[in-house]
Amino acid sequence: MTIKLIIFDLDGTLVDSLDDLTTATNHMLALMGRSLLTPEGVRRLVGQGARNLVERALVNGTGAEVEQGLAAFLGYNGAHLADRSRLYPGVPETLQTLQRDGLPLAVISNKNVDLCRELLRLLGLDGTFSTILGADSLPFRKPSPEPVLRLLSDFGVPAAATVMVGDSINDVAAGRGAGVVTVGCTYGYGDITELRNADYRIDAFPQLLGLPFFGGRSEG
Repeated sequence: MTIKLIIFDLDGTLVDSLDDLTTATNHMLALMGRSLLTPEGVRRLVGQGARNLVERALVNGTGAEVEQGLAAFLGYNGAHLADRSRLYPGVPETLQTLQRDGLPLAVISNKNVDLCRELLRLLGLDGTFSTILGADSLPFRKPSPEPVLRLLSDFGVPAAATVMVGDSINDVAAGRGAGVVTVGCTYGYGDITELRNADYRIDAFPQLLGLPFFGGRSEG
């Protein structure tokens, strides 16, 4: 198998942003007079975009409360996007190795695209990815396969020559729906059971290079 495109999820795959997401969520909840959440509680809400996170955090919230909460969450998160967020170990080195091999890299996230770009810039990955799609880039978002199918079309590559790397059921479902090879990251936010249908699973990001379709390379 010759791989011609690699697509990555962002939060929970490339970036450990849980502390900043927790702080933003609790800022919103405090403003709304709600009880605060632990990082573990927030982790269970991550993956379907900011609106979904706010809706689930504001249990039984009205439409107006959700809109107010969403504005508070996005405003705070945007101003504190990378206060404590960090790349997972080995991410820069592994991406550099893949780039040296001439492989185009892309990101599909359920975070709004401007926040994706800014987070990657703040963490030193500006310019690493040929394309970045966020929750507001297309009418559909993960777990829909449509964002993946869009990239297959844009890059002119077949599904069998494409890899989708992510930490949640949304990533696996989007990848499988598009017919691409799926890699589940067990170190991220998703429960291990969410990754059971992935073609491969890795426990650390650099293990990506050891998968059969990358020829068992090591980074460096």
